[in-house]
Amino acid sequence: MFRTTSRAVAATGLLLALGLTTACSTGKESTASDASVAPVTGKISMTYLQKQGDQEYFIGEAEGAKAKAAQLGVDLKVVNLGNDANKTVSEVQSAIAQKTNGLIIVVPDPAVGPQVVQTAKDAKVALLTSDDQICATGPDPSTCAKSDLVPRIGFSGAQMGGEVGKRAVEEYKKAGWNPADTRIISAWKQDVTVCGDRVKAAKATFDAAVPGIQNIDVATDNTPTGAQDKIAATVTANAGVKNWIVWGCNDENVQGGVTALQNAGFKADNVIGVGLGAYLACKNWSGDKPTGMKAALFINGKDVGALAVQTMYDKLKNSKDMPAEAFAPTTMVDATTWKTSGVTCS
Repeated sequence: MFRTTSRAVAATGLLLALGLTTACSTGKESTASDASVAPVTGKISMTYLQKQGDQEYFIGEAEGAKAKAAQLGVDLKVVNLGNDANKTVSEVQSAIAQKTNGLIIVVPDPAVGPQVVQTAKDAKVALLTSDDQICATGPDPSTCAKSDLVPRIGFSGAQMGGEVGKRAVEEYKKAGWNPADTRIISAWKQDVTVCGDRVKAAKATFDAAVPGIQNIDVATDNTPTGAQDKIAATVTANAGVKNWIVWGCNDENVQGGVTALQNAGFKADNVIGVGLGAYLACKNWSGDKPTGMKAALFINGKDVGALAVQTMYDKLKNSKDMPAEAFAPTTMVDATTWKTSGVTCS
């Protein structure tokens, strides 16, 4: 994705009814949210600033946000930041100049967090992040005090990674591979903390059930081609390995890994790829050719976009405290189930 910079916490049992979906929340307000934001009496205006806005997940997120905004009577503007951190700051300033009441943001780079937070605070504009976290006091959310993290809507990295690891265990046991002939590739952009949360949880879940298989960490740029190049080099450097398990931060990393292994001559039966997103994984299941992409965790951007707009609306309209984190649900899919799960192939 994806997408993705936070040290996610485990969701409690608190449920937020949304109409579209049900989300789990920590139920605790982040003190990084600005309590001085006044309620809006007239029509509410929001700006949704997204990194990588042309990616399938974020397209879905924007659609969900727009649908929820229309339902609530909110004036919503969606802005694609691409991967430009400088544009993030200028677009925040532009939105404030245009009198937006609330900012929802997916940052291309968490380093802009303190400037974004201060700019919003000075303008007394409500601020909420989706997907990736930012810190009010420093560039790295992973080293930030929880009270300084901006409220976030998205997915639990620990929960997602755990689901990926669990499915990898199932596929590994089904394959009946010899541990000595098997390696795991964990691929992710290593300065994105949400990615680290996902990979760490996948490793922990897998190791608890199947200890002793060597893991190889591969640093990527979170793109399919970037991951493919890095993983191809890793495979070349480990010529004696017969079987490979691949997971990562997002579908891009796993798709890149599966493609690299296919190009290296590995058959589908010798590859277990478990994606995260399903928007690329599903392409492997559209035909009748065997594939190393065995499953993927479906994360629906529409749910996140809708929940983010609802959360901001509740803050602006009713002065309801934003939760520190609120999570949308996920679903594991494969070649037999993806079509009925609402997955959109990009």
